[in-house]
Amino acid sequence: MEKAVKDAVKIGYRHIDTAQAYQNEKGVGKGVRNSGIDRKEIFVTTKLAAEIKSYRDGVQSIDSSLETMGLDYIDMMIIHSPKPWKAFLEDNNFAEGNIEAWKALEEAYKAGKLRAIGVSNFEKNDIQNILDSCTVKPMVNQILAHITNTPTALIQFCKENEILVEAYSPIGHGELLKNQEVATMADKYKVSVPQLGIRYALELGLLPLPKTANPEHMKINADVDFEISGEDMKTLKNLDKIKDYGEASVFPVYAKE
Repeated sequence: MEKAVKDAVKIGYRHIDTAQAYQNEKGVGKGVRNSGIDRKEIFVTTKLAAEIKSYRDGVQSIDSSLETMGLDYIDMMIIHSPKPWKAFLEDNNFAEGNIEAWKALEEAYKAGKLRAIGVSNFEKNDIQNILDSCTVKPMVNQILAHITNTPTALIQFCKENEILVEAYSPIGHGELLKNQEVATMADKYKVSVPQLGIRYALELGLLPLPKTANPEHMKINADVDFEISGEDMKTLKNLDKIKDYGEASVFPVYAKE
């Protein structure tokens, strides 16, 4: 992980996304500290574990991430999920627990431990629950968004509330690589499928978060200086939705789709 971060920074990346659940915060912290560039130039995001649904646990968990990463501050911390992963498909919305976890983030933000705070995998009602009680609005909602899966209503709601939408898995956890219609469109623009997926998110005003530890893929993913026509964007938005995310289907966010 340390090498992946240092490779990414060398190529030109400045936003590193991790999470408590990924169990790689220590390596990310080392990579950032040993990157060879000013700490202020790197934007580090981590995520409060989905199971943290109390103020006390939130406070302890935030401090734990700071200690694990060896950083004086974290650029952004977000609630990983509105529900604990084991309860992700259940009806309970954990409204009170999310308010408590958000209070811990707000406190750390006001103390300067965190420079920005947000949420992830939150639907409209989950976000409204926070908006109704917060003193600091969520700045980001990180969601699954890619060609064939564009939650337009949720994206619009976030934009109306000045919440930046970050799109993780802009290549559909690799499943878009198997889609012939997407491949044909990528050929039209003389780009790779990952490049098309990343550009698609950018055209929608989203911040795409491609995932790779391969330096060559990092370079390719960053080379998206082209535009997709309005007609082709409409075509991509209306392609049949991915029904099977392969090995990723075991994860709740993909199972839900």
